[in-house]
Amino acid sequence: MMDNHIVEVINVTREVAWLPWAVQYFFLIGLSVGGLLLSLPGYAFAKEEWRKLGRTALLVALTCGLAAPVALLSDLHQPGRFWHFYVVLRPTSWMWWGSVFIPLYITGLLVYGWTCVREELQAHGRVDSRLAALYRLAALNGGRNDALIRAAGLFALSGALLVALYTGAEVAVVKARPLWHTPFLPVQFLMTALAGAAGLVLVLNRFAAGNDRAVEVRANRLLAGFLGGVMLVGALWLALGLFGLDTTHAEALGSVAGSEAWRVTAVWAVAATALPFAIAVAKPAGTGLLTGLIALHGAWMFRWTVFIGGQSVPKTGAGFYDYALPAGPEGLLGIVGTAGLWLFLLIALTAILPSPRRPAPGPARAPQTPAGTVAAAE
Repeated sequence: MMDNHIVEVINVTREVAWLPWAVQYFFLIGLSVGGLLLSLPGYAFAKEEWRKLGRTALLVALTCGLAAPVALLSDLHQPGRFWHFYVVLRPTSWMWWGSVFIPLYITGLLVYGWTCVREELQAHGRVDSRLAALYRLAALNGGRNDALIRAAGLFALSGALLVALYTGAEVAVVKARPLWHTPFLPVQFLMTALAGAAGLVLVLNRFAAGNDRAVEVRANRLLAGFLGGVMLVGALWLALGLFGLDTTHAEALGSVAGSEAWRVTAVWAVAATALPFAIAVAKPAGTGLLTGLIALHGAWMFRWTVFIGGQSVPKTGAGFYDYALPAGPEGLLGIVGTAGLWLFLLIALTAILPSPRRPAPGPARAPQTPAGTVAAAE
């Protein structure tokens, strides 16, 4: 006998759990790690030709590193929850390890930053001004110490690598989302962070560091290398899915194959990577502002696509969840507020430690004739 009962299947639409605050955190902490890595040749390894680029990169690392934890606390929905990480041990959770690695990294970054600018603090302390005593106190009456800078730099580097590991791993371990569950994700987070940091160095070089042409050329060449790495990692991920070499990657591609929006996103991702790469290779001088802005855009949009776009793909069921960016603190206002905090930190740091100015060219002087030559002529 035929069963005439109607069976109704109901699927639940789930709100996104990782809000735009998370995008801001992963973006800023990635830029900070990338800025630290770019500063090491000039400071920790004392390569003078890297010194100017290293100073701008250090500014990137400090401003982004100090702003990032604020976005992370906001993403907890109730910032007071952060202390729970320190009273309840969860060594099997990558998020718990993040609560250990972040303070380690920020502390190391601040100590490293102080050792790098100590020479500048000492120089400001020699100037006859009301703040001279404070600058001398901040420098602890010491100057440049390459051994101390190297030690602090290596300590900060260890913290940076741990942060890069945990930020990628805590997303990649989510097996329920094939788009996230890939070993390429931590690598791509790091590569796009380096590209974004090089992009921000180019932007700050234009507006806050004297528009040094040598720094622009070097940073553009670094950017081209990082973007080449981004394209390589993306191509490997795509090949594993297209040719069915790995089940998870094939499922990831299959989950978005029927979406026009995801196809547009893929075209955008290729364009946002290939365009600045081509410009930086063909003309590294004079294009830093353009390539830098595109690289920053690409780094931020990659994280937006991973978190917000990734959560629009249901774990079970068909179709896609819709997401509309709220105007309040959990949406647009939060994004603008985080950017404002970063801008405030940038203004504060550049006001306390303005970029060293290049010496102005002096007036041309006529060559002096030796006295003996004049006497002989007479």
